[in-house]
Amino acid sequence: MTTESIDIKPILTPYLNEIFARKAEKLTAIDVRKFTSYTDAIIVVTASSSRQVSSIAENIHTNMKKAGNMPLGVEGMQEGTWALLDFGDVIIHIFNKETRDFYNIEGLWADAPRVDTSEFNREPSLI
Repeated sequence: MTTESIDIKPILTPYLNEIFARKAEKLTAIDVRKFTSYTDAIIVVTASSSRQVSSIAENIHTNMKKAGNMPLGVEGMQEGTWALLDFGDVIIHIFNKETRDFYNIEGLWADAPRVDTSEFNREPSLI
């Protein structure tokens, strides 16, 4: 069985639960296992304000740390335009709208499959 044939949702579940708990506006989860060896998935999130960028990042960081999942790297949690949390198997980018549009992470991974995250969405109107 190849890595790509294994369901990636169990890997993403703890992160997605934390992200949706903070009411992110738009989320894209990208399965990049076939394309790179440095991570399994990239999650891209839009927040409505700089305060929400920081809040989502801090919530993920704190709760993953409590669960024993220490990030390999964290950037931009206080700045509020873009935060990055690298957990090795999952990399999370949290942007305000303008910064997300500028960097277009999804465009860089256009050939990689998207993961259906609708089951995690507690408020469908936010996605």
